Amino acid sequence: MRPFEGIRVIDITHVLAGPFAAYQLAVLGADVIKVEHPDDPDQSRGVGTDKELNRRNMGTAFLTQASNKRSITLDLKQEKDCEILKRLVATADVFVENYRPGAFEALGLGYEALAAINPRLIYASFSAFGQNGPRGTQTAYDHVIQATSGIMAMTGTPEVNPIKFGSPAIDYATGMTGAFALSSALYQRERTGKGQRIDMAMLDVAMILMSSHLTGYLRNGVHPKPSGNRHSHATNSAYATKDGMVMLGASNLRQQRRLWTALERPDMTKKTNEERDADRARETALLTEIMMTRSADGWETFLQARHVPAARVRTMGEAAADPQLASRGIIHRHPGGAGIEGGFGVPLAAFTFAHGGPRIDAPPPTLGQHNDEIFNELKRGGR
Repeated sequence: MRPFEGIRVIDITHVLAGPFAAYQLAVLGADVIKVEHPDDPDQSRGVGTDKELNRRNMGTAFLTQASNKRSITLDLKQEKDCEILKRLVATADVFVENYRPGAFEALGLGYEALAAINPRLIYASFSAFGQNGPRGTQTAYDHVIQATSGIMAMTGTPEVNPIKFGSPAIDYATGMTGAFALSSALYQRERTGKGQRIDMAMLDVAMILMSSHLTGYLRNGVHPKPSGNRHSHATNSAYATKDGMVMLGASNLRQQRRLWTALERPDMTKKTNEERDADRARETALLTEIMMTRSADGWETFLQARHVPAARVRTMGEAAADPQLASRGIIHRHPGGAGIEGGFGVPLAAFTFAHGGPRIDAPPPTLGQHNDEIFNELKRGGR
């Protein structure tokens, strides 16, 4: 039995952070019902690398986080559809939305209204800045939050900055944090019997992603600076090799001692981090020269065998083909799906359980695929 079997989630979210949070519960057994407007579906349905799938409202951005979900369509500006949603809420454990703060209250679907229908309901709102505060009414996407939070200003090189992350990491981190919040609230409800109101803000998550930098700034006012592939320690940075780049990860004093020993330069070993800082320029020059004597793969093999963290810089295709990922089961392969010819792969989860862990049972749904099924369930008065 998976952790959330028997739990019903009403997922009225779009784009990335909210849907990704609900997806975490779906792969762990929850019955996640995705609610979309019949004429204005989740924006992610039209986004991805396959243009034909985009035209079918089955874009790869949507496929990423829609397995195991059921899909219905409702126009929440219509009273009859609002009533259907309220009947669904009466059967639900979790309600997740990520529209502009105040939008659901204006529809009569805010926390107080739905908690009156179902006092055990866990109601989560995802937004850019939170449900209140000076920025509460403002909207944003991942890249806008990167700019707002300071994380973009510390990314890049000293010469080229600020730089946006390649991945919408704040969105995904908000989804994962949201899943943690929902899980915590469900566990709390088991002890108290009471529902919960969750306020998730992308800006808050972005600040947490910079926790050590934030603590440093709050202590002494030093802004984190963009350093590119260059870490404060030379033995913990990226270098060109004969055929690509290798990232060295000799971070602590033990690892840097192993590195210099492996490179037959024990004279470069330092006893303190202050010594490493003081001699950084000389270490960098020497490592730049030494790393050019082998290939990136050669250095990775050589150093890993000596317990020195190191890796060749890979493309996504190379990373996805790594046998390590296959051994972990992080990618699920669908043989096909409604509206999709041919197989496709999606991420599953970033952890495993010994038993009852994350699993994908059904491919992503087409828009409104489960209308009849779920509406008939409501007529019968059950789930």
